[in-house]
Amino acid sequence: MKKVITYGTYDLLHEGHLNLLRRAKALGDYLIVGVTNDSFDRERGKLNVRDNVLERVEAIRATGIADKIIIEDYVGQKIDDIQRYDVDIFAIGSDWEGKFDYLSEYCKVVYLPRTEGVSSTMLRAESEVIINIGVVGCGRIATRFLGEVSKVDAAHISGLYDINREAAEGLTNNKELICNSFEELVDRSNAIYIATPHLAHYAQAKYALEQGRHVLCETPMVLRGCEAEELYALAEERGLVLLEANKTAYCPAFNHLITLIKSGLIGDVVGIDASESKLWGEDKLRRELDPNEAGGSMHEMGSYPLLPIIKLLGTDYENINLYSRMNQNGVDVYTRGIMRYPSAVASFQLGLGVKTEGNLVISGTQGYAYVPSPWWKTDYFELRYEDQNRNKKYFYKWDEPGLRYEIQEFVSCIINRRSSARLTPAQSIAMAHVMEQFDNRKNFFEL
Repeated sequence: MKKVITYGTYDLLHEGHLNLLRRAKALGDYLIVGVTNDSFDRERGKLNVRDNVLERVEAIRATGIADKIIIEDYVGQKIDDIQRYDVDIFAIGSDWEGKFDYLSEYCKVVYLPRTEGVSSTMLRAESEVIINIGVVGCGRIATRFLGEVSKVDAAHISGLYDINREAAEGLTNNKELICNSFEELVDRSNAIYIATPHLAHYAQAKYALEQGRHVLCETPMVLRGCEAEELYALAEERGLVLLEANKTAYCPAFNHLITLIKSGLIGDVVGIDASESKLWGEDKLRRELDPNEAGGSMHEMGSYPLLPIIKLLGTDYENINLYSRMNQNGVDVYTRGIMRYPSAVASFQLGLGVKTEGNLVISGTQGYAYVPSPWWKTDYFELRYEDQNRNKKYFYKWDEPGLRYEIQEFVSCIINRRSSARLTPAQSIAMAHVMEQFDNRKNFFEL
């Protein structure tokens, strides 16, 4: 049997893609199609893929042309795949002429003619939708957000608002972007990015949704479970996108890690340990440790270690015990949580002013996953086994500061009228319930 392999993004699957796939299939008996993971043109730093990887895989599967579909995750994978699947022919479009000649050492390389007059780029341009995003809250995170918006096709900044006008003016030389009120910002935008202090999130998100605006809200979105439930219900009722801006949740490497774990590569997950901590100078901790601004390690960082726990073990935990060391203002500078599930246990450590080893370890019945600090900016992880010869390392590119991943997911959800599977409403609501338990001091022990 002669095996053929080809690769592509297959965004907005069109006739040109189908013709290439048919031509590749005609070269042999068995066609393997590699679909590139959610990413972008690395050379330009652009996130311009309209459909996510799962949607693109399903589109290829629906054609019935591919005998096997795989996901391309890393540089150098083509050689690995050719050897792994004993491939005879590597086929690719003629616009890549000469670029893959190096693969001829491993198999025959064939460049196929492309269909003129149609491409994903052209289709995106013809159906271009501009998402005008208004930014409320012009602090440090908003500064980084503005730089990342330019990396995402269809995203555009429509306005800036902060109760401190000077903060907004410090982000732009274009004074026309500065709004005099939050209401004005909402009026001139069709989507709102909320980067204000935690306690303002609920009211601002609710107002924006009531005005028919999509909302991307910094994490933690809210600190009470009932507020999260209300906001997601409102978004669903209005047909709007509401997304919690947890950058790790949309990171390609983190999502691949979750996919591998769920596929059973380390067996059943029985334990998860996640930590995050920061040591900052006092001048940088005014809001983060201000009790009037819901400061503290749990509120500031808790949603990140909760993410892998809830995504892998689910929202139906049986119990959480919380242990905290408080400062003189009654704000937690260190919190440890122990979550019990029917067949697993998870722990998380958080520190503002207390340093911990910021690793993520996922323990399974057949092996374990290790993600070194800073795991919330995942660019490398390992799957480790009793037989060390089976250990495998995975490398990725993390594009600092990483906000482009959440922006791209937000824009894609709006354009494609869908919700995100990377951080679902149920998962976001579960995190809010944990925050609420902490604030209510339920199962809480002060150190």
